[in-house]
Amino acid sequence: MASLDMLQKAVGYHFSGMHLLTQALTHRSAGAAHNERLEFLGDAALNFVVAARLFARFPKVSEGDLSRMRARLVREETLAEIAGEIALADYLILGPGEVRSGGSRRDSIRADALEAVIGAAFLDGGFAAAEGIVLKLMEPRITDQLGDAELRDPKTRLQEFLQGKGRPLPVYTLVEEKGQAHERRFVARCSVPEVASTEAEDGSRRKAEQQAAALMLAQLQNLSRG
Repeated sequence: MASLDMLQKAVGYHFSGMHLLTQALTHRSAGAAHNERLEFLGDAALNFVVAARLFARFPKVSEGDLSRMRARLVREETLAEIAGEIALADYLILGPGEVRSGGSRRDSIRADALEAVIGAAFLDGGFAAAEGIVLKLMEPRITDQLGDAELRDPKTRLQEFLQGKGRPLPVYTLVEEKGQAHERRFVARCSVPEVASTEAEDGSRRKAEQQAAALMLAQLQNLSRG
């Protein structure tokens, strides 16, 4: 395992209790003193700090869009990417089976360990310590470009998500038109292979498709997290 001094420099915090940092880096496959409880704590701190920073950074953005922006920042893919930037895999303590199977390269293990480090910092130095790590690692990603990405049409965001996963693009179908000419209602369906279709209704066909796309995107993101 690489020197923990370099990791502490990378996250911008030096631990008084090194046992906490060591535990944060220990996967459950390596022993009883593993990082899952610290991960739980770090996840809560991460979500709060990111939410507070987004709230301050984007004063005119709605609650729903702030939630989507936060989800983009705290999702497994983003955390694993950050873990890669600070070479967190070099410090992980894994059991023999995980070492053989390349566990240090798994996004889930790296993302969980990063959250555990945040949780360990909270116990070691209080909320300010955890907040400092989160802001140091996340601040470069909290930009106007993040806002632009999350405020795009849900159909565009769904397409980008699917393209990023190498999956087929969605198909939109008008399921039903109903109501009088002056108060038409449209039911649109969004279909993606191998997952349940989503449907939405609106007075505008375009908005119905957008809502169906948003439901599909939420479903796919939940499946990818599971």
